[in-house]
Amino acid sequence: MPTPAPAADRPSALATPLTRRGLLVAALAGTALVAAACTGDGGDAADAVTPAQADALDRQVAVQTTLVQAYDQAFAAAPELAAAAAPLAQQARDQLTRLRRAAPGSAGRSTAGSPAAGSAGSAGAVGPDAAGARAWLRTQVAAAAAAHAAACPGFSGARAALLGSIAAGLRGQDGQLA
Repeated sequence: MPTPAPAADRPSALATPLTRRGLLVAALAGTALVAAACTGDGGDAADAVTPAQADALDRQVAVQTTLVQAYDQAFAAAPELAAAAAPLAQQARDQLTRLRRAAPGSAGRSTAGSPAAGSAGSAGAVGPDAAGARAWLRTQVAAAAAAHAAACPGFSGARAALLGSIAAGLRGQDGQLA
């Protein structure tokens, strides 16, 4: 049986000199490996939405749409309220835009027949009169805030934060309208 060659006679990977080209190739391969490991599959599990959650988001879009319409109706009934509360109406519109972006496919689904579509107080049913416009609008704002707050625990991640922040903002609007 042949005896193994002594260690000094065997070629070693460390015995070959490290060139700049070899170092560059190793660095690029390491960077590519790290980048592939860090990027994952591109989907965020916390932002995944079930069909039931998508429907709940659509209902929240409908609630906020109803609130924006309530602002328009209250402003039409009481122009002095429009002058005082225009920034609040713009905030409600901005919140609606963010909700629409968060709701997957909200533009493609109809929420008119859903039970929560008019839950913000049914702004389209009976509009306010000039004397009661502020109180009526406060009722609409409070109902929308309660609807968003009630929907919030059904979500996680960014959508839960969005619903919670909108509910808190609407509660602040309710206080400003008092």
